[in-house]
Amino acid sequence: MTKPQDRRIRPRTLARLAAVQALYQTEQSGEVAETVINQFIRHRIDAPPGRCGIEEGHIALAHIPLFTRIVRCAALQQDTIDLLIRNVLPSAWPLGRLDPVLRAILRAAGAELSMVDGPPSRVVINEYLDVAHGFLTPDAVELGNAMLDRMAHILRPGEFADPVVN
Repeated sequence: MTKPQDRRIRPRTLARLAAVQALYQTEQSGEVAETVINQFIRHRIDAPPGRCGIEEGHIALAHIPLFTRIVRCAALQQDTIDLLIRNVLPSAWPLGRLDPVLRAILRAAGAELSMVDGPPSRVVINEYLDVAHGFLTPDAVELGNAMLDRMAHILRPGEFADPVVN
């Protein structure tokens, strides 16, 4: 029988959380994405269930294919994604002024929004806002929300087109 708390665990959400953490680690450590992906899979995602929780850095139920795809896409397209982020930043803010966690969230979301077969923009935005709430101040979450919305409008304008009125 499934425990009530197990029903709340969403492997795809955990994959996004892990992707943000991995992108943060690549920026802070200078390690390449493939190295960090392998470390996460071996030591955080494939950890024996029940050994450690998310608070200890273990994300045992994360959806590995989504995690890997987001991190690889963000790494391969980082220059393009960073340019997009710069374009949606307030005009006086350089990219380096952003909190590094917010930068990792925006890079992961930018990677996922650039996937033509990805989930709807609103799902992506909500998922990354859930991650942001766990790490950032309310003001930073609000800034992230505005930036994610603008990124989604740029990358997927068709999802926001006004309906045709007859």
